[in-house]
Amino acid sequence: MKGFRSQGMMISIQGTSVVKGILFLIFSFILLFTITGAIVSLKPEFRISSSSISNVATNLSGEALVHLLGYENHYFVQGLPESTTKPDYLGAVFKAATNLTLDDPRSFLGRELPGFSIFDGKIIVAGEGTNYTNMPIESPPPLDVLLDERKVATQNVEQAEKPTQPVPPPTMTTGEKKVAYIYHTHSAEAYFPHLKGVDTTNANNARHPEVNVTKVGEMLKQELEARGIGTDIDKTNMDKYLKSKGYDYYQSYKGSGEIMASAMASNKDLNYFIDIHRDAHRKEKTTVEINGKAYAKIAFIVGSENPNIAKNLELANALHDIFEKKYPGLNRGIFKQGGVGNNGVYNQDKSGNAMLIEFGGVDNNFEELRRTAAAVADVLAEYYWQAEKVNANETNKE
Repeated sequence: MKGFRSQGMMISIQGTSVVKGILFLIFSFILLFTITGAIVSLKPEFRISSSSISNVATNLSGEALVHLLGYENHYFVQGLPESTTKPDYLGAVFKAATNLTLDDPRSFLGRELPGFSIFDGKIIVAGEGTNYTNMPIESPPPLDVLLDERKVATQNVEQAEKPTQPVPPPTMTTGEKKVAYIYHTHSAEAYFPHLKGVDTTNANNARHPEVNVTKVGEMLKQELEARGIGTDIDKTNMDKYLKSKGYDYYQSYKGSGEIMASAMASNKDLNYFIDIHRDAHRKEKTTVEINGKAYAKIAFIVGSENPNIAKNLELANALHDIFEKKYPGLNRGIFKQGGVGNNGVYNQDKSGNAMLIEFGGVDNNFEELRRTAAAVADVLAEYYWQAEKVNANETNKE
């Protein structure tokens, strides 16, 4: 009888704890929705959206469901690893209801501060030293006067013509085929070490109609072809192109997309598309030393609002792994960008092999950028020839 009595007491205690847990959960949700109701009444833009619900559902794992069932029956959670932490259900529901994230202050400030949307990106893969304080920053639209050809003196431009150490003749080559395509949506983005007489305290002044990221495109083309990969390059002055089309600066990707689509239509062999940009960060954040030599860091930007995002991310992740193996610290990471104030597509809807790569920052010089171009070509070549080998083997099996 004592055994039955003690068992009954244990069941009663367990039942009481379960009831208390459920009541606490119900009370918490009532309180949460009361607070969020007050918030959305004051700020209608915080109202819940289907995309918010989708994001929350996507981020809740199977373990989260097991934890939820565990509130009703503790036996469910006994099979989970000891290292598993309880999901933050309240935080997830709060984010879905308000579009605010308690551990990310950007979600509170982004709607209130002009221009703050440039920090809305998400770090997918963080390279060494990368965090939300030093994410890539895109240069803002230029003033109207800067859209004209400025008479800005240049210096040390010959560095752009200096190749790296000669590489051995490639054992494999694409022959006459041009399979890679390089273009520059913001072609006027330049580097201070090669501009003379400009105010270098303002990163927005790093612009030039000729001595700019197109020089980096030329370097990358040379380095890719030295590794057997036929490469085409477009060096259109995008400021002039936009003006000729009557486009505003925010339509830059529309303009470069037209140029890219034309290239794709005229050459069906093109398979890899590289849009070269320059970050607006200063040198300490965009430079790394590898084997005693300075390199300009790179960063991959993936548009969060294009249908090829899964393929774009897969490619960027594969390349990042090779960078970490051969040039650790060179790649700052992979960043997903979209939302208000951002393009969010970056012409990556046209190909799963489309890339947007930031090459260095406003303070990097062509010597550092040349080393980086060689490293990027080395990594792309390794990926390309490995992919070709896999494709050949699959074809032979068929």
